Amino acid sequence: MDHGVVLARYFHGERLVAIPRRRSARLAVLDFLAGQFDPGTAYPEAEVNRILGAYHPDVAALRRYLVDEEFMERRNGVYWRAGGTFDVE
Repeated sequence: MDHGVVLARYFHGERLVAIPRRRSARLAVLDFLAGQFDPGTAYPEAEVNRILGAYHPDVAALRRYLVDEEFMERRNGVYWRAGGTFDVE
């Protein structure tokens, strides 16, 4: 499934209106969200919540999905990007 089509279905403007139940669609959304974090940067949980909260109020679910699907890793309350699509300049 085309990522752009999935994102158009689940986003209204900048807001994620629903977390997809179907894994393939959820992975497209998670890939987009992972792209909001800079590779090589460590983020405290509060900062992750702030970034994700700009898109959807259930930041705990989004954090869990990002870690479970290996888009991000977590240790001692610190998160960092571990996967997803990267833009190559």
